[in-house]
Amino acid sequence: MALLADAVLIVHFLFVLFVVGGLLAIWTGAALGWAWVRDIRFRLAHLAAILFVMTESLVGMACPLTVWEDFLRKTGSDGASFMQHWVGRLIFYDLPEWAFTLAYVLFALAVLATFRLVRPRQHDIDP
Repeated sequence: MALLADAVLIVHFLFVLFVVGGLLAIWTGAALGWAWVRDIRFRLAHLAAILFVMTESLVGMACPLTVWEDFLRKTGSDGASFMQHWVGRLIFYDLPEWAFTLAYVLFALAVLATFRLVRPRQHDIDP
């Protein structure tokens, strides 16, 4: 079960990387003229990701990936894995719940503001 729990943790880390790294990539790409950071599909997926996180936090819902990982770890009898120790340190912090909610709301507002400042564009579709 620890292997499955580690896989869920890695997916969780990649999700966090997409949300946080995505915004940094948009700002960097806008400054450097990278066209892909204006792709409407990428931008809508990025916006949807942070809006999901913000909404689940505002309604008091636990992250499904965290719940799934915790379940898998509790059903297994293995000790803490390398992934759990190191990757977990990157994405889990011991802070009050309101601090996370505030961070998610502010981050979502930054992503929304970025939609206005770095406008996404539709792809031209070849016939």
